[in-house]
Order: sequence, then C-alpha cells, then structure tokens
Amino acid sequence: MIDITLWTDNFIQTLIKTFGERVWFAGLQGSYARGEAVDTSDIDTVVILDTLTADDIKNYNTMLDTMPNRELVCGFISGKQEILNWEPSDLFQFYYDTKPIIGTLDGLLPMITPEAIDRAIKTGACNIYHGCVHNMLYDKSEDILYGLYKSASFVLQALCFKQTGQYITHIKDISDYLSDDDRNVINTFICLKSGGKVDFEVMSKELFEWSRKYIK
Repeated sequence: MIDITLWTDNFIQTLIKTFGERVWFAGLQGSYARGEAVDTSDIDTVVILDTLTADDIKNYNTMLDTMPNRELVCGFISGKQEILNWEPSDLFQFYYDTKPIIGTLDGLLPMITPEAIDRAIKTGACNIYHGCVHNMLYDKSEDILYGLYKSASFVLQALCFKQTGQYITHIKDISDYLSDDDRNVINTFICLKSGGKVDFEVMSKELFEWSRKYIK
C-alpha cells in the first residue's frame, strides 16, 4: 500500500521545483482523498497553474515520469483562467471531491449555484442513459457498466446535496437520504465496488430505468 503522505510530499516538492510560484493550486481527488484507497487505486492529482501551455503539459508529463508509482498517477491539470471560467455544472463534483494541498478552490463556490447542480444532475443522467443503451447494444462490457454506476453515484451525491445542503463524501452514507430506487442504484454500485457478481442484464435494466426517471 502506498504511503500517500510521503508520496504527496515528494509530488509537491517536485511540482514546485518544476513550476515554482506558477502553481496556483494542487490537491488530491478520488479514493486517496477520501481515505478509501486500496493497493490498486489510482492517485488522482489536481494541478492548476497560473497559465497552462502545451509545453507545460509536456514538462508535467516529464515530471510525472520521475515519480514513483507513475503507472497509477492520473488526474487533472489546468490553467487558472480556464477553471475559473469552466462550465459550472461540472464544478460541483470537482470542488467537493478535491482535497486541497496548496491553495484553495473556494473561488469556485459562487459558480456552484442550485441551477448548476440541477444541470449536473440532468446532464449526468443523460450521459448515463446514452452510455447504458450503447453498452447494452454494442459493447456489452462489465467494466463500462461499473463506470456508469460510478457516474450514477456522483449524480446521487449531487441530488443529496441539493436536498440537504451537505456534501456526503462516502457513498454508503447517503442511503438514508434517498428514495428506494436511488438506494437500489447505490447498493448495486457498492456491491460492484466490493467485487460482487455482475448480472449484466438486470443491472443494466436497473440503471437504464433509473436514468430515464431523472431525464423526464
């Protein structure tokens, strides 16, 4: 298991050495940020520079190649102005799922309005609907099905936030705030996440019907 504190300290030192004061923000997302990581978990980094050029992307890639566990590193890099002008419906999950290490993302909060959260819920449902239908017809992939359930969990986090005003980090903790249909989707995702058996036809139908509801 990676010692994420030591890894992150190394990452930040290397990042500052590479970009200096141009680093506006750096943080972690995903399972390591939530304290849920396992041996195979990705290390989801977030880096925002004062500006981002194509050469910066190349330099960042070269920097990552010097890091231990390079094969697990993924995440997001952006320029400051791009993130401050991002589509607001995409910022809800980004803001609340990011653990700051350098700087703060609080400047994004005024953009995360109730209307933006509504769009995040509906857009997420539309994307899941399309992905589910495509997967049922063509790919028939259990991995894609898992990814769609993961996306559904993000939609339900947004729905829970809309209803309660609280961002609940751990998926298993939002069940008490959900309808039966929503709870079934979360329970299926938890089952899949823990390595449970996939019933492709039943689970695909469940997700298809669930996404239809939020589109309509």
